[in-house]
Amino acid sequence: MHIAIAGNIGAGKTTLATMLAKRYGWKAHFEPVDNNPYLEDYYEDMARWSFNLQIYFLNKRFRDIVDISRLNETVVQDRTIFEDACIFAPNLRDMGMMSERDFENYTDLFNLMLSLVKLPDLLIYIRSSVPHLIDQIQRRGRNYEQTMRIDYLRGLNKRYEEWIKTYDGHMIIVDGDTTDFENNAQHFQRITDMIDDRLYGLFPIE
Repeated sequence: MHIAIAGNIGAGKTTLATMLAKRYGWKAHFEPVDNNPYLEDYYEDMARWSFNLQIYFLNKRFRDIVDISRLNETVVQDRTIFEDACIFAPNLRDMGMMSERDFENYTDLFNLMLSLVKLPDLLIYIRSSVPHLIDQIQRRGRNYEQTMRIDYLRGLNKRYEEWIKTYDGHMIIVDGDTTDFENNAQHFQRITDMIDDRLYGLFPIE
């Protein structure tokens, strides 16, 4: 099965993916951050590097989906290809950080890829407020993220909520502001109970 975790920057996707992989014995696929050749430049000059970064992510995540489809085991993925195209790229276009020409080029490429992929078997969306995201981003201390604009995060959050309203796959929503799954075992169990119900309950996902 393909389990995917969605959420804004700083929502806790990587942490939850790591914990779920350990809890269930799943294989984890993480978002390419540490070896990303564009991230630092992007946060210094979003308008200059936005198209390059989005193409980099699109390429990496499409490769992830192809790899996942070939595996005979359950995979939990940190962020999906759909978030890049439905949230991050349109947000950059709306902020004037990506030209209409680049956005149309990007969208055409995504639509071609979309014809070859399917939705995850289960999506776990971590919903977080902007103040909570800022706190998380500051705590993890990545230098290139410290200059991130608040209006950028707000725009992403707005688009996440719009996307989730129209998402037609199997989904679990976690309140990231009130669920401390990293440090509270009971909170983490609430999430695994929801997952167990969806995957192994009376009416499991097929």
